[in-house]
Amino acid sequence: MKKKIGRNDPCWCGSGKKYKQCHWAFDEKLQELADEGHPVPRRDMIKTPEQVEKIRESCRINVAVLDEIDKQMHEGMTTADIDKIVYDVTTDMGGIPAPLHYEGFPYSVCTSVNDQVCHGFPSKDVVLRAGDIVNVDVSTNLNGYYSDSSRMYCFGELDPTVRRLVDVTRESVEKGLAQVQPWGFMGDMGQAVHDHCTENGFSVVREFGGHGIGLEFHEDPWVGFNSRKGREIVLAPGMVFTIEPMVNMGKPEIYIDPDNDWEVYTRDGKPSAQWEIQVLVTETGHEVLCW
Repeated sequence: MKKKIGRNDPCWCGSGKKYKQCHWAFDEKLQELADEGHPVPRRDMIKTPEQVEKIRESCRINVAVLDEIDKQMHEGMTTADIDKIVYDVTTDMGGIPAPLHYEGFPYSVCTSVNDQVCHGFPSKDVVLRAGDIVNVDVSTNLNGYYSDSSRMYCFGELDPTVRRLVDVTRESVEKGLAQVQPWGFMGDMGQAVHDHCTENGFSVVREFGGHGIGLEFHEDPWVGFNSRKGREIVLAPGMVFTIEPMVNMGKPEIYIDPDNDWEVYTRDGKPSAQWEIQVLVTETGHEVLCW
């Protein structure tokens, strides 16, 4: 917690209100939970209403991009075609594809096919055929405010277990989302995701997960899906983060392509699926900002 603020001083959030009328009760609640031994969010992890509205504007572009991919996705297209759609729609709407040049990433979107877990490079040589699954992970920077979500796409007749992997992964996101409640714990969400996946015979990747987002592409907190109920960081109103489990049909072990140090694959070569949403913790529950 930061240094003490007087009850009649301006609130730390910049609202212009007196502290006692704004975040005083909020900070008292966090302090009680911290005194009980729970990790609590820093003030810079709490988004103001003004910041949330700017994030929503970014999310509108992100959702529109994925909606356009929904319309254009077809068997026989390449993942490079997807990259072009993302770049064109994002920039036409005034945004910037957040992955482009991020820490050296050379494309506007991540397209992860079959046994690729995440960070797949779009390519004119990767043609999507019947039996394939692909995760399209879109992220947008609009005037310094960030959004991030992904969807799965399936082609032709799938192996029934692969289809179930895709469906169960989406269901696990929904079950995790139901646990996002103010003054709950990140572990409540994480365990709900993990339990649903493992109960259906799948495994959850440990090394990659969700993250805080809004003023930066990746912020605290880390959002894992191998956690336990009642543990991890307190979910305080104003927190914004992604729920994006990466779920493997086989074992959870992965490896990173040594040639580009980006693309992540399942070690056993079996398929992986991922759905991603961006969530705001509210005073009464949650709001899905991006999907």
